[in-house]
Amino acid sequence: MGTGVMIGAGIFALTGQIAELAGPLFPLSFIAGALVTSLSAYSYIKMSNKWPSSGGIAMILQKAYGPGVIAASASLLMALSMVINESLVARTFATYALRPFDLESSGWLVSLVALALIIFAYFVNAAGNKSVSGFSLIMSAIKIGGIALFAVAAIWVSGFSSGAFSQPVALTNAEALVASVAFSILAFKGFTTITNSGGEIVDPHKNVGRTIMISIGICIVVYLLVAVAVGSSLSISEIIEARDYSLAAAARPALGDLGFYFTVAIAIAATTSGVIASVFAVSRMLTMLTDMKMIPHSHFGMSGGIRSHMLVYTVVVAGTLAVLFDLSRIASLGAFFYLVMDMLVHWGVLRHLRGKVGARASVLLAALAADGVVLAAFTVAKLRSDPAVVAYAVIGIAAVFLGQWFYLSRNPGAPASPENDGTGEAS
Repeated sequence: MGTGVMIGAGIFALTGQIAELAGPLFPLSFIAGALVTSLSAYSYIKMSNKWPSSGGIAMILQKAYGPGVIAASASLLMALSMVINESLVARTFATYALRPFDLESSGWLVSLVALALIIFAYFVNAAGNKSVSGFSLIMSAIKIGGIALFAVAAIWVSGFSSGAFSQPVALTNAEALVASVAFSILAFKGFTTITNSGGEIVDPHKNVGRTIMISIGICIVVYLLVAVAVGSSLSISEIIEARDYSLAAAARPALGDLGFYFTVAIAIAATTSGVIASVFAVSRMLTMLTDMKMIPHSHFGMSGGIRSHMLVYTVVVAGTLAVLFDLSRIASLGAFFYLVMDMLVHWGVLRHLRGKVGARASVLLAALAADGVVLAAFTVAKLRSDPAVVAYAVIGIAAVFLGQWFYLSRNPGAPASPENDGTGEAS
């Protein structure tokens, strides 16, 4: 599931955004993103090995900070970053689906198709967990194989010395390269959904961590192959011009019309499975947060259980974002929300839990520093190019913390603990 979310967003939605910031060195951004993500995964793996739980991020945060505003707010930030990811991948789906008809520049049509995919994802999820798991497994296998085939073929035809890689590299772009790592980290963040599987994975004390690292390893191989394929086929200006559908644009000069349509088909498969997997993960997480009384809930007159309501809320928010914002702003909001949440996880483990879980302070500090440097560079870059999105992010994060403080202050009963998760583990 985590790999499905990662590849759905990471390649098709973000390659062009990363290249726009990083220039000809953009493949290095994926390597840096993998390194930062591996450092970040350390906290999640240590926590999951000690307390494997279906609680995932919420369990980690509640054990680190106790039941209160910080744990509830950071958990909600994670959920919102996942909803943002859904809208990001849905717009990417729409752009690729419309590209063969030269309609990808029609904003209203892109929004309409993106919304249609999100609604389709709702119906697949409403059909039950087995439908989601089976569909995601099949689609993940198809897209990983298809993407690898595209990348190897494009590199074979174009080589390593053409396209973006034939352009001069400016050392003055170092700050922008660091800023682009925020998007690369966003491309890997699907690994966090694996932490929700502690109640389902066999021998979770060992296998949750292994699964996380295997997913990151698969993704970095796929991402690098595609980055090199795109960079060898297109110049940076061409990648920027086609940043919302860069893989399709790279396929045509390298592989002709057949390669172009093949890439579009793989993109549609990848983004479809990515949205479906993400809707499943978010609705599950929000249901758990509601059961733990960490977020407010209202039925709004709907029948059914909390999970069915959360499916509706998830697709409504994701659909609204897909209609209102373009790909660049959606990706930027997701990066801000995720990095803040990630730093709170590391700080909580460092301050309160490193002795219990056997974590090294040096690794936790390195993860915090890496996130902090990337967040600072990304903020500076966005203040220069799109200050409004920084304002949206600050307002959104502040609203989450204030809203959670207001809710919890009016409901002083401590949130429940996600201990009864089927693993048989006590706290």
